[in-house]
Amino acid sequence: MGDVIRLAKLEDAVVVHDVSIRGYKPLKDMDIKFVGATANLATVEENIRRNANYVLERDGRIIATVTVAFPWALGERSIQPYPFIWWFAVDPDFKRQGVGTALLDYVEEQVLVAQIKAPAVYLATATRHPWLVSIYEHRGYVGFYEHEYEGDNIVFLRKVLDESLFAELGDVDVLVNSN
Repeated sequence: MGDVIRLAKLEDAVVVHDVSIRGYKPLKDMDIKFVGATANLATVEENIRRNANYVLERDGRIIATVTVAFPWALGERSIQPYPFIWWFAVDPDFKRQGVGTALLDYVEEQVLVAQIKAPAVYLATATRHPWLVSIYEHRGYVGFYEHEYEGDNIVFLRKVLDESLFAELGDVDVLVNSN
């Protein structure tokens, strides 16, 4: 059967919740207070309803998840006019097998570039995490804004997906104070 990437359905919420909680456990153990680390089932269901929550299935089993939130879904929490990647988790049984890379590549290339025509995308992570910032920088993300959230210094990183469209629109400052 192989790997399949698709939008999550509401009936996937229990499994997406399980993958998220287990995938975010290292961050929770570091006391980094990200939603994915502490979410309950109702929060996962709301995320699936409001946003584009993608899952990667291997042989019918959901083993990774990532959400793309659009500015209109984020409302005042949106600090850029671009899609926001968040709630990215890989089942710990499948870490270091390229699963997360495959899912992010698909979302960036097949969804955001090919379908949405997004000039850029952004995400956020805690600066004190020992390797997350460098992983995203390696993928082409560049820090553009920092602020404090739940006692952590959070860095927002942006990746330009379409250089010409991004140049046409011009660089956008942070839109909202996200406190």
